Amino acid sequence: MNLLADNAETLVLKERHSRLERGLGRRLAPLPEPARLPQTVRGHLLDQAQDLYWNELEWENVTAEEALDEGSLTELAFPAFLAYVDGLLLTQPIVAVPDTTGPRADVVGDILGFLAGRVVELRRADVSASDDGRQARAELAMTMQLIDLVLYRLYRLEPEEIERVEHPAGSHEGG
Repeated sequence: MNLLADNAETLVLKERHSRLERGLGRRLAPLPEPARLPQTVRGHLLDQAQDLYWNELEWENVTAEEALDEGSLTELAFPAFLAYVDGLLLTQPIVAVPDTTGPRADVVGDILGFLAGRVVELRRADVSASDDGRQARAELAMTMQLIDLVLYRLYRLEPEEIERVEHPAGSHEGG
């Protein structure tokens, strides 16, 4: 059963990665293999990211602060989560903090796996026309967008590149 879940998560990430490459019109360079952290440390860092995800998601569900007619503004709904990812991808060491020798792409990969798992769960959920169904569809859309936002950071895309991915040529909205 877990193998099937891992496979589905991998497919979600490949789908989002392919979307990036199509939008950019090029293949993305493989990421350098990071120095591996001990599993306990990686687990702790992933737990922190998951806590941020759940807290910010719940806050958005309660307040709908970033809700629009066409969906939520994911980047504004998950500011601490995205700042945490940015911190994991710092390229310069922080002088006052030992062992911050570079980006932690391995942990960000773990975070992407968690987000992909949420997408798989939400796609399998019963999303009827009830309020719970609307909330699940909104969460699915935000989580997929969150995967994209993390990938943009991981690959250090420039704003112009993000614009090409978000609004590919030939898909003009409103005219």
